[in-house]
Parts: sequence; structure tokens; C-alpha cells
Amino acid sequence: MGKFTVKFHREDNIQQMVVQKLNENDFEQYTEGGTRHLFELNSNVGYFIFFDAVDKKGKESYMVLQYEGESEEPSACYAFELKDFYQFTALYLNDLDFNEGNNVDREESYTPIQHLVHLMFHIIEEGKGI
Repeated sequence: MGKFTVKFHREDNIQQMVVQKLNENDFEQYTEGGTRHLFELNSNVGYFIFFDAVDKKGKESYMVLQYEGESEEPSACYAFELKDFYQFTALYLNDLDFNEGNNVDREESYTPIQHLVHLMFHIIEEGKGI
């Protein structure tokens, strides 16, 4: 496991966050008690599965699997603090609400999902060295 800090642009309106990049052994330990698939995001920077998990002691974790291209194996797994993971979930849910509305200028709007993809891009870039 490697920890790193992601600093976002001021315009992103999100504070820096500490992210854990998990190896396969870490992943097995974090998910030993089970997982719960929450949502998926398919974007130009990758395919992401957002989920939570419990280890054998009952400790909860909040994670994202990243897939690249057509690979069936994840290229990375990131673990986040609940407060940061909550931000991702809120953006995802806000986008659902955004898409239900009558948004005539939607094509020109910067949507919550686009913002979530932007944040994931920063996380991926910062985590490459780990």
C-alpha cells in the first residue's frame, strides 16, 4: 500500500485528499468480509467501479477500482476516507438529478459527472508514481 496526497485546482472546490493505492494483498485484506457495489463510471480516463468493503474485523473501507482499455483486470485500486468518498457519491447522484431536469444547454454545461472524472484524473496522475 502506498499513500499519497492529491492537491486539486482551486477551481475544483475540493480540499486535498489522502489516497491509498492498494496492492493485491491489501485489496484481499480490505475486502475479506465482503463488498458492496455502489456505482460505475465509464469515462475517457478509465472505467471505475465505486464500492465499499469490510475486512474480517468489521472495519469499513471505501474504494474505487480503475480499469484501462478492454482489460478485465483492474489496473489500480484506491481507498479513500469516507468524507472524500462521500464527495464522489454526491457528484454521481447530483448528475442523475441534473440529467432528469430539463437542461436545454446541457451540452455546454460542466456536469457533476465531468467534475468527478476530472477529480479521478488528478488521482490517477498523482498515483502513477506509487
